[in-house]
Amino acid sequence: MNIISNTISTTYEKILLHQIHKQGAAFPGHVALVLSEGDILDNTGFLKLAPFTQWCIQLGVKRITVYISIINIDDIYKEISSEFTAKIIDKLSHVKARVNIYTRDSCQCINEHYDSPLLNISVGVGGKYELTQTTIQIMEKIQASEIQPEDITPELIESHLLFKHEPDMVIRSGGKQLTDFLIWQSAYSELYFTDVSWINFRYIDLLRAIRDYQKRKRKFGR
Repeated sequence: MNIISNTISTTYEKILLHQIHKQGAAFPGHVALVLSEGDILDNTGFLKLAPFTQWCIQLGVKRITVYISIINIDDIYKEISSEFTAKIIDKLSHVKARVNIYTRDSCQCINEHYDSPLLNISVGVGGKYELTQTTIQIMEKIQASEIQPEDITPELIESHLLFKHEPDMVIRSGGKQLTDFLIWQSAYSELYFTDVSWINFRYIDLLRAIRDYQKRKRKFGR
């Protein structure tokens, strides 16, 4: 029974791959993944980060951004973020990609000898926090007379954001609601929700997400 199941799965994957890579099909160069704290509470959740990254690389995705939501409790944030960062480093040290791990206190880079692909992981650095810090930085520059209020433009704001790039597609696994991650950057991104939990998320689920993305007509707010 397992052999038949695996054969069907492999055949279906081949069909999806053919559909995804057909000539002229749109392809997401930047994929973002939104996870809740509950998705990675046990070790299995962290283990899935490496294969997900490798699947994206194999398919030709050049930039991957992963957000791990953490309950906003300042007293324990530092402890949790340090613990999560250590686990991420342990699980991704062998991945052939440059990996940046962002917390509210620091940014750690592993596999620095790789220029591309790039994997950015946010540990509890949500959009509200990012925009608040961006506002503070801009206000400090105004106070120091480095810029004037009338100099504030969308481009200026974007230059001060922690995460500079806009994802083509945002995947939310096992949920129907997004968090506040990449509030500014994902304004025109295609959102993909799947009932499949992060623990059960497979290569074929990623293929389905990309196929769905290719069926859409992006309007970029127009």
